Amino acid sequence: MRNVFFCICVCLLTACRSSPETPKTEITSQVRKAPSPESNSGPLIVAFGDSLTAGSGVARDQSYPAELQRLLSRHFRSYRVVNAGIGGETTSQGLSRLQNILDTRPRIVILELGANDGLRGLPLREIQNNLDTIITRLKSAGIEVVLAGMWIPPNYGADYAQGFHQIYIDLAKRRRVTLIPFFLENVAGKPELNLEDGIHPTPEGYRIVAKQVFEAIEPLL
Repeated sequence: MRNVFFCICVCLLTACRSSPETPKTEITSQVRKAPSPESNSGPLIVAFGDSLTAGSGVARDQSYPAELQRLLSRHFRSYRVVNAGIGGETTSQGLSRLQNILDTRPRIVILELGANDGLRGLPLREIQNNLDTIITRLKSAGIEVVLAGMWIPPNYGADYAQGFHQIYIDLAKRRRVTLIPFFLENVAGKPELNLEDGIHPTPEGYRIVAKQVFEAIEPLL
């Protein structure tokens, strides 16, 4: 299984080299606030993440949170999903807007952050500490956390890539939160399910992601 993931990472690495990185000034200029909850009183699920949550490259209603909302509406009508994804976001930037997420008082938070840290080669300890702080603060507020694990291309060596993925496994075990081992399972590395950048899913790819997320959160509902 690990070899399969590294093959996927190689495919992603090729895509990363061929597509321009979002300028840092553009990332830092974005407004980092979670959307306000809607006026109805149903339990709230917040999809908290980066461009993979925001749905970069597809229409807002084709993102995975939008697809997740449709799945929930068929089975758990009262739940609402808020898309709190921001393209290019790192764990540090996510931590800086965590209070906005807490202020919405969600029942569940799907935490999908870290890929941008890993692609920049940031220290693994820093990534782990940021994610740990986010998880701890969410759990202290009585919020269920679903942690979306990620693999990155081996830009900085196989040891770094393996250590990065291990962060999610270790945190999920230590903090006793639900883990999605690989957020892009069955999607990454498949050209027909990804946009031209080779990184972000197509609408069909996001439907697969949403189904996998739904299966992970269903026991919590």
